Amino acid sequence: MNRFTFFTSLYLLPIALYAQLPLNQEASHKSITILRNQIGKIAQDVQGRVGVAAAIVETGELVEWHGKEQYPMQSVYKMPIGMAVLHLVDEGKVKLTQSIRVEPAEYVSKGQRSPLRDEFPNGTNVTVAELLRLAVSESDGSASDVLMRIAGGAQVIMTYLKTLNVTGINVANTEKEIGSDNTVQYRNWATPTEAVSLLTSLQIGRGLSTESRALLLRLMTDTPTGLKRLKGLLPKGTSVAHKTGSSGTVNNVAAATNDIGLITLPSGQHLAIAVFVSDSKADDVTREAVIARIAKAVWEWAKG
Repeated sequence: MNRFTFFTSLYLLPIALYAQLPLNQEASHKSITILRNQIGKIAQDVQGRVGVAAAIVETGELVEWHGKEQYPMQSVYKMPIGMAVLHLVDEGKVKLTQSIRVEPAEYVSKGQRSPLRDEFPNGTNVTVAELLRLAVSESDGSASDVLMRIAGGAQVIMTYLKTLNVTGINVANTEKEIGSDNTVQYRNWATPTEAVSLLTSLQIGRGLSTESRALLLRLMTDTPTGLKRLKGLLPKGTSVAHKTGSSGTVNNVAAATNDIGLITLPSGQHLAIAVFVSDSKADDVTREAVIARIAKAVWEWAKG
């Protein structure tokens, strides 16, 4: 290569790069369009409503499917409740080692999940750390209600979410109230896009100390719930920090089968994803399989 060719190449290189940008953007748009079509096809199997949002945290690339609609959270809402309590821990207003008295009157109904109630039917004293583990990892409704009480109620949790600029999540009722009336769960809703915004806040450390963030992520990773949802079809060993939510089935319709979480990609980047299945006439196996298939499709897109 002579000097003229060399310097001409240097001059043309930026032009070539800029010339490729629209093509790359177009390719990205086509890729997202293909993914959205995949999600839509998979979603048909639930015979109900499906909302999806997913973002690569480090790049901001986002895909949505009915991402701005409202879906009942069920136990997904234990994640923001847990974050609000951990924020109080960071402020020194609550201690993880603090012992809290739990009375039987606070227990959720027999139809709702509560290992705490089952083990201690007459009430007990339990630390804040254990309440967090029970609520987040074990999805214990009674523990969640006690955490809401410690936090100062639903309105305090909503105020905390606003400090994170998360406005599309509504925490309004206790688990006990939700279990008393099938319609109440619809007052406690999230949009998939805002669920992803909350997950992103957790991943980047907004609103929690390093220690509290690490604790919550560990509790979400160690959970035994929802193994056939987001994690169901991902490669073995993939790190998934997630929170599930499930309703009962009334008149052959399941109001909520959900899973939201942070998935570590092979590149080391992180995928924040929320999949909400609502008002579905499909059976449990089908609903969970739809979440798993959507997660796998999004994972394939995100890893490139």
